[in-house]
Amino acid sequence: MKLGVVILAAGKGTRMRSALPKVLHPLAGRPLLRHVLDAAEAIGAAEICVVYGHGGEQVPTALADVQCSWVEQRERLGTGHAVQQAMPAMQGMDRVLVLYGDVPLIEPETLSRLVTDSTDTGLGVLTMTLPDPTGYGRIVRCKQGHVLRVVEHKDASEAELGITEINTGIIVADRAQLQHWLERIDNNNIQNEYYLTDVIGLATDDGVEVRTAQPEHIEEVAGINDRIQLAQLERYQQLRIAENLMRSGVTLMDPARLDVRGSLECERDVLIDVNLICEGRVRIGAEARIGPNCLLIDCEIGAGAEIFANSVVERAKVGAGARIGPFARLRPGAQVGAGCHIGNFVEIKKSLVADGSKVNHLSYIGDCDIDSGVNIGAGTITCNYDGVNKHRTRIGANAFIGSNTSLVAPVEIAPGATIGAGSVIARDAPAEKLTLTRAEQVTVEHWQRPVKRPQSKQEV
Repeated sequence: MKLGVVILAAGKGTRMRSALPKVLHPLAGRPLLRHVLDAAEAIGAAEICVVYGHGGEQVPTALADVQCSWVEQRERLGTGHAVQQAMPAMQGMDRVLVLYGDVPLIEPETLSRLVTDSTDTGLGVLTMTLPDPTGYGRIVRCKQGHVLRVVEHKDASEAELGITEINTGIIVADRAQLQHWLERIDNNNIQNEYYLTDVIGLATDDGVEVRTAQPEHIEEVAGINDRIQLAQLERYQQLRIAENLMRSGVTLMDPARLDVRGSLECERDVLIDVNLICEGRVRIGAEARIGPNCLLIDCEIGAGAEIFANSVVERAKVGAGARIGPFARLRPGAQVGAGCHIGNFVEIKKSLVADGSKVNHLSYIGDCDIDSGVNIGAGTITCNYDGVNKHRTRIGANAFIGSNTSLVAPVEIAPGATIGAGSVIARDAPAEKLTLTRAEQVTVEHWQRPVKRPQSKQEV
C-alpha cells in the first residue's frame, strides 16, 4: 500500500500577531511544520505534499531540505479546498492521510494505528473525547455507535453541542474515494468555506463505514493558534524530553528547567544541573557533568568531562575528562583534548588544545594550535588578526607561557620553551629557552602623587 500525506499549512495565523508564518514558529527548536513532516516520514509516507499560502515562499524556502512537494493555495477557501489543491500530487497513492502544520506533536504511533485500523474501509478519522469540547467539531453517531457526520461548533444544535467526542481533523482515506467526496462538498455553512469534515458525512451517505482511533494524549492533537498555546506545548514537549532522558539514565537536578531546542543525546550517568539550554545537535558522554546556566550548541562533550557554571560551548568538541569554566566560552572550531583545563573567563576560538594542556584564567586563544602539556598563564592573548587576515599561532608540547603575554601571529613557540610574564612575542621562540621582552624598570626618585586641594565654599 502506498500512503500519501497531505499537510495543510496555508493558514495566516492572525492571532500569532507575527510577520512569520505560523507553521514556521519554533517548538523545541524546530518549526512547527518540521515536526509534522518528521511524523509523516516516520510512518513511511511514499509521497508528502505541503499546501502553503500565507507568507508565500517563506515556508518552502525555510524547509528547502525536506523531500516533499509544495503546492500553493492561492485562495484560502477552507480545508476541503486546500486538500483539493494537493490531490494531483497524490496520483499513484492508494490512501491519503491529511495532517496539519500547526498540530506539531502528533505521534507516528498514533498515525500508524489510525492507518492500520482503517485499511479495510474507505475512511478513518482520528477523534478525541474532551471534558470541554468548546470550539471543536463534534462527532455525530447513530444509536448503534456508527459515525454519521461531523458538525462544526458554530453550526451545531443545542443537542449536538453536548457531544464530547470531537473531530481532530486528521483523516485517512482511499485516494479515489476522497477525490470523489472532495468534488461533492459545498460551502453552505456560516463560514462559506469548503470543510474537509463534510467528507465524513458524504462517506456515510455512500454506505462507507468510518473507523475511528484516538491518541493517548490530548497534546498530540492540540493546535497552535497563538503564542500562549505555543508556550504551553513547548513546556509539555520539554517535559517529555526530560522524562525520556531520565529513563535513559540521566540525572536532571530539575526536569522543569531544561530546554532542548534540537536534539540531546546522553550516555549513562550524565548529570545535568538547572537551566541548561541545548541548541542543534548536542552529544554528552558517560559520567559527564553539566553545571547550572550553561549553553551548549551543536557540540560534543566527552566522557567524564565537566562543564562548570555559566559556560558556553558552541560548535566545539570537549575531550574526555576535560574541565571547562566557570564562565568559559568555546567558540566554533574549538577542540579541547582529554584532561584539559579551560578556566574562568577564557575564550577559545578555532583552536586545537591538545591533551593535558591548561588555559586557566582570563585568556583569549584564537586560531591557535596548542600541543600537549602546555600551560597558558592568566591574561594571555593570541593576537591573530591584523585588520584584514587571520594568522595562526603554534605552541609546542610542554611550553610555558607566562601571565599577561601577547603572542603576535604568525608566530611559533617551540616545545619546552618558556615565555616570561608580560612579554610581547612577535618572533619564533626557541625550544627549552626562556624568551621575554621587557622594558627596563625605572623609579622616579622625586616624583610625588598629585593631591586634590580642598574646595572653597564659593567653588562648591
